Amino acid sequence: MSNPLLDTSSLPRFGEINPDHVLPAIQQLISSHREQLNTLLAQNSDPNFKSLVVPIELMEHELGRVWSPVTHLQSVLGSRDWREAFKQALPLLTEHGTEISQNVRLQRAYAGVGDSLAADACESHRSAVDHALRDFHLAGVDLPEADKNRFKEIMQELAAIQASFEHNVQDAMDAWSLHIESADDLVGIPQQTLDRAADDAADRQLGGWLLLLNYPTYDAIMTHAHDRQLREKLYRAWSTRGSDQGDNPEWDNSDNIERILALRHEAANLVGFDNYAEYSLATKMANSNDEVLDFLRELAARSRDAAEQELSDLQEFSEMELAPWDITFWLEKYKQAKFSVSNEELRQYFPAKTVISGLFALAAKLYDVSLEQGHDIAVWHQDARYFSVKNSAGEVIGGFYTDIYARNGKRSGAWIDECIGRQHLNGKTELPVGYLVCNFPPLDDTGLSLLTHDDAVTLFHEFGHMLHHLLTRIDIPSVSGINGVPWDAVELPSQFMENFAWSYEVLSECSSHVKTGEPLPREMFDKLEQTRTTGAGLAMLRQLELGMFDFRLHAEYQPDNPITALQMLDDVRKEVSLLKHPEYNRLPHAFSHIFAGGYAAGYYSYKWAEVLAADAFSAFQEVGIFDLETAQRFRHEILEVGGSRDIMDAYIAFRGRKPTIDALLRQDGIQAE
Repeated sequence: MSNPLLDTSSLPRFGEINPDHVLPAIQQLISSHREQLNTLLAQNSDPNFKSLVVPIELMEHELGRVWSPVTHLQSVLGSRDWREAFKQALPLLTEHGTEISQNVRLQRAYAGVGDSLAADACESHRSAVDHALRDFHLAGVDLPEADKNRFKEIMQELAAIQASFEHNVQDAMDAWSLHIESADDLVGIPQQTLDRAADDAADRQLGGWLLLLNYPTYDAIMTHAHDRQLREKLYRAWSTRGSDQGDNPEWDNSDNIERILALRHEAANLVGFDNYAEYSLATKMANSNDEVLDFLRELAARSRDAAEQELSDLQEFSEMELAPWDITFWLEKYKQAKFSVSNEELRQYFPAKTVISGLFALAAKLYDVSLEQGHDIAVWHQDARYFSVKNSAGEVIGGFYTDIYARNGKRSGAWIDECIGRQHLNGKTELPVGYLVCNFPPLDDTGLSLLTHDDAVTLFHEFGHMLHHLLTRIDIPSVSGINGVPWDAVELPSQFMENFAWSYEVLSECSSHVKTGEPLPREMFDKLEQTRTTGAGLAMLRQLELGMFDFRLHAEYQPDNPITALQMLDDVRKEVSLLKHPEYNRLPHAFSHIFAGGYAAGYYSYKWAEVLAADAFSAFQEVGIFDLETAQRFRHEILEVGGSRDIMDAYIAFRGRKPTIDALLRQDGIQAE
């Protein structure tokens, strides 16, 4: 096959595909799928699931397989060529997706299949059809032709602007640096960070140290740098990324934000919703805007006293009024003073490779699987790895790539994405494969990357998502794995897994001191465990601030008199936040989750799902966290079912009841046991 990107017979051929392959592959595939669709509709006078839905699912699955490496590589390589290829192909895919979703003949055919399904039809078949019919409506299939065309234009423009938003953030981060020549300015900063900064300076023929704007560096400075002015410099750089207040105003996202909000509101109105928040909830567990806001405000009200006490304790401890760039530093100092444990001391016990090994051992214990590294699999970077996942019989059930170390040009944050979704519709089974990406400190000259405990929690979180993708037993791609799961429940498996990173039995397997090889001492873990609830109230209010800002911004948007993102943020902070933020703070301008990702009017999902996760983990705590019967029930009722089942029904089948927020408040130490 001349274009390796079109080869879906195996894993992506990362050693061969290049940006020049992208546009021809997408053009060819879309053209082929259009022909197939026209033939399918012409020949299907009496459609059923096998004759209509199966071929549609297979086409979407194939397109996903071809596009997935493109979206992945433009995120992790920092290549202008890959970014340009992505930008060229994205409008074609957006147009094609809207074209299918607005195809009246296809919608009617799906409706006919839905009517013909027997009452006892396979649950996954019913869900796939119901989800498709819902999505037809959300894409404007019922609209007059002029409105349908306008909706299509909106989707095209949104895709382009959202990509521009994220690229602006990345460009601003890549362009920023701070050259430090005096060691006196770097007191308190971990050696691992200093070594990396020295290497970065040397790479540019500079002496001293060069601080870059990636998350590991930013976090290290904010947590450990004694120099308050240095902390504020990093805070300012981080909080002004992609804005008029940053060093590169040519990458200002202000206009992008306004246009994104206007387009989303217009699209929602076109298909019958009062605002984009209502439109967003059509695919979520929550039933109304009021339900979401009431949920967020209840959590805020029940957390406020604890947060106020925490802030008072920190200010008394530091003997100063704290600014946003002080909180993390003094919280770390407070933990050290109160519990005699520090992030840097803990870091010595968490080499990345040891944490990964222990995490894999936990998955084996809970879900009876084994994970083995593949050594002859093509990858995109020397840091990337591939692992196959096998069941108890030794049969491969899936696989995943990892790329966990930070580097310039790589998108910040941590995430998983689908490489291949599970499907068994055409006589053969395609197994799920995913990408797991983090931005941990790069390997040093000895091959070590030492993680903080927070880093370990992040890794557990993303691996929870990956297990959700890998352990699915659903054969229909649109409702397999994470697909089709309500967005405010997607975080349940990930946040559930975080809890195991707070278990001594687990951490003793995930730790080995960098010099002695000894696991984390029990005494040190006990101190670490005491820190879990320290600052939890402030952290809760911070997340609620983000969730409320996002939701209200989309729910209250008025095109004739739009409130700006900064005005809304100020309003929300007056209601929720305890800190005074500087005028230059431009949080929205780098809030890629909601302006470039899938969390628009859905950032509340983190807290919504955290309630589910805390409540679910309490089921394990009641019988022992390694209880195999409970683990298998969680796997069967939650991880395996994908979007084939109503998530609340699935949760009740696992837990025996609906969740309550009390487990989360107890877990965070906000509510007494």
